[in-house]
Amino acid sequence: MAILSVEQLTMRFGGLVAVDGLNFEIEAGEIRGLIGPNGAGKTTTFNAISGFYTPTSGRVIYDGQDISGLKMSAVAARGLVRTFQHSTLFQELSLLENERIGNHLFESPRLLSAIMGSDKGRRRETEERALETLNFFDLADRKDDLAAELPHGLQRALGMAVALAADPKVLLLDEPFTGMNPEETRQMMTLMRRIQERGITILLVEHDMQAVMGLCDRITVLSFGKLLVEGTPEEIRNNPEVIEAYLGVPHHAA
Repeated sequence: MAILSVEQLTMRFGGLVAVDGLNFEIEAGEIRGLIGPNGAGKTTTFNAISGFYTPTSGRVIYDGQDISGLKMSAVAARGLVRTFQHSTLFQELSLLENERIGNHLFESPRLLSAIMGSDKGRRRETEERALETLNFFDLADRKDDLAAELPHGLQRALGMAVALAADPKVLLLDEPFTGMNPEETRQMMTLMRRIQERGITILLVEHDMQAVMGLCDRITVLSFGKLLVEGTPEEIRNNPEVIEAYLGVPHHAA
């Protein structure tokens, strides 16, 4: 059974149709790539799924429930969590402090309990979860460093660690490989496979085709806001429609 389904999803902005009757399904536990040329509607689709936008029409079904139009916080609380292309870290806070902020969905602090000190157990549990997640990403030994002090690749890893703190069932990653060198890309791919091994489904928008082809179980290709084709990396790599969409010329042209 699909954990995430997009049904006739449409997003209009005035006279512009950015996503046009889009349909696709993602099975639980897979890594799915969402690709397409610039302007294909990838990020708009992400925004509609995650609650950043309310669909003009159509539905987003997550874990059997219609989440169309819910706010991002409500979507995330249900276990569908996204990252953004640009870092949303608190640069002047430590890694541990950033990770504790990511745990806020689990905390419901009350003023009286804070004053009386009766929430110390909850706070201790939160810190333990934060350290456990940092350790998963091999960042625990830098827990007291400022986020701003991390190299680019580790900042992206920390962003994923913060997202993972929300205990997602589905993780939406917006261009996670942007700006990475080949070694950082390989490390990030390894981290994603480890996340998948924990039973978390991943949907990613990405332009790095080498990473997409080497990582994804299946790939969904958009063109002009519509579904162009879906398939395995091998099928997508050799598909004439995909080649034409990216290059703008027929596959047989010299």
